[in-house]
Amino acid sequence: MSEKSAKTQKKSWFKGLKTEFGKVIWPDRNALVKQTTAVVTVSVCLGAIITVIDAIMKYGIDLLVR
Repeated sequence: MSEKSAKTQKKSWFKGLKTEFGKVIWPDRNALVKQTTAVVTVSVCLGAIITVIDAIMKYGIDLLVR
């Protein structure tokens, strides 16, 4: 592949990328805040659930090992 062809290919790729980004429907601020809040809330809840399950399993294993 020649150097000129590589440059043309890169330009074409970036032009296509710019076109695709133009097609994206970006969320408004209100939707972004709601979605971010939902993700953080679910992450914290799942973290708490995993922590509780881990503590219960650790307690159970400690009982079995003694």
